[in-house]
Amino acid sequence: MTARLLALCFDANDPARLARFWAGLLGWEPAADRYGGTTLVPSDDTGFQIRFLPTQQQKTVQNQMHFDLTSTSLDDQQRTVAKALDLGARHIDVGQRPEEPHVVLADPEGNEFCVIEPGNGFLADCGFVGAVACDGSQEVGYFWSEALGWPLVWDQDLQTAIRSPRGGPKITWGGPPLKPKTGKYRLHFDLAPPAGGDQLAEVERLVALGARRIDIGQGELDWVVMADPDGHEFCVWPAGA
Repeated sequence: MTARLLALCFDANDPARLARFWAGLLGWEPAADRYGGTTLVPSDDTGFQIRFLPTQQQKTVQNQMHFDLTSTSLDDQQRTVAKALDLGARHIDVGQRPEEPHVVLADPEGNEFCVIEPGNGFLADCGFVGAVACDGSQEVGYFWSEALGWPLVWDQDLQTAIRSPRGGPKITWGGPPLKPKTGKYRLHFDLAPPAGGDQLAEVERLVALGARRIDIGQGELDWVVMADPDGHEFCVWPAGA
């Protein structure tokens, strides 16, 4: 039995505005969120939601995760870039070389994402949301493969990737060198036990795989805050979440 990936969560200074941007770009529908944020429900095979949670903290460093969006042609890539810019994105420089064919953008709160060129073999059989690309070690790729029960689809040169057996985006880890952690990350995963499973039993299973419980000042909550072997925060919700 393995955990379910419920959502990729963004800390947002204006959750409603950021949700409108991503809803417009991805074509996903908003849903009620009882914890003061905004949730988007996928209209494709992505398999997990996106949640936008309120925070007063401003973004100061590059995120450890970002979306890679795919293209079917150069015109399609240009249309996606133009649409993103119209919705409030901007071009950014994260050190990419001028000859690289993908386009690096930031959403209205500075969260990085890439619009990948057509013909990219690694994402060839993925949908519009091709990947969640992460800064992380080979060890953490192995951890998440076991945690979610998703097989490794790439394991070379200390870089790893996993994908749900049901399809959808890949989750990738780029290997060393890892960026130094300077505080709580703005993006994290929300997990839940399988249907009918026990939250605390799942927490203990994840600890046995190399995770740990952490205290970020959350107090008493329905969910358990944890960190993976690289220190990336994630949350484990009750089974009915």
